[in-house]
Amino acid sequence: MCDLKELLTYIAQSLVDNPDEVSVTEREEDTEIIYELRVNQSDMGKVIGRGGRIAKDIRSLMRSAAGRLGKRISVDIVD
Repeated sequence: MCDLKELLTYIAQSLVDNPDEVSVTEREEDTEIIYELRVNQSDMGKVIGRGGRIAKDIRSLMRSAAGRLGKRISVDIVD
């Protein structure tokens, strides 16, 4: 079984220059799990991407993985 928090951490660490500074916190609200992704300030552009494309792709991939597990999630990129 895939751990969604580990998956998000792996994706973010693969994108940034400072993988040791990637952190993911998990909290539940109602029927949804919210993951807060934090990266070094200098890596924010790499995680968000031009026009938010990379952030959108990360969210889409995570929603797809969660759907396979029967869960609802969202990903917030926090600075």
